[in-house]
Amino acid sequence: MRIRLRPTETAFYDFFSQAANNLVTGADILGELSLADPDFQSISDRLQDIEHANDDVTHALLRKLNSTFVTPFDREDIYRLGSLLDDVMDHMEGAGNLIYLYGLSQLPALPREMHELIETLSRAAVLTAAAMPRLQSLKDLEAYWIEANEIENEGDHAYRMLLVRLFSGEYDTLTVMKLKEVADELEAAADAFEHVANTVETIAVKES
Repeated sequence: MRIRLRPTETAFYDFFSQAANNLVTGADILGELSLADPDFQSISDRLQDIEHANDDVTHALLRKLNSTFVTPFDREDIYRLGSLLDDVMDHMEGAGNLIYLYGLSQLPALPREMHELIETLSRAAVLTAAAMPRLQSLKDLEAYWIEANEIENEGDHAYRMLLVRLFSGEYDTLTVMKLKEVADELEAAADAFEHVANTVETIAVKES
């Protein structure tokens, strides 16, 4: 039987949990776009604030990684997981910012399929935040990455249906281009959530 001597340092797990909780906050802010009268500027500004806060967490994690001789699991996996959590936030912030900067608030309403895609991000964020504390023990994680994959598949479907809507002729060409760029950011966030789950699975397999 293999015996692994793992350091008791919990800082890395704390950083992962902080980043994942920031994603829940970011997804909640992005979800305000579904309100009857959303404040688009406030949404964009607060997403920028939480994105900056998440950058601070990522930088702190990398500083810790560079100054730690023995890490709880592979350094490359720690770096990848931290970077992917940051990528999710970058894409969510990018989507909210583009909606505001492109003046899409002038539309009667954002496409229903876009709201559906945002809802999958909210579910993925809550799922990810719940899983991060279990990373230290590496227990009860399989259900996490299975569900994360299922949510990402739902996000892919919502994205494809959104593209169908955008190219249906309902919107003028310039609006389609703007909405497509927002949709791409949201879809990239959904993909990044799945990449986070895949990285957790890789870590669990390596450490088992």
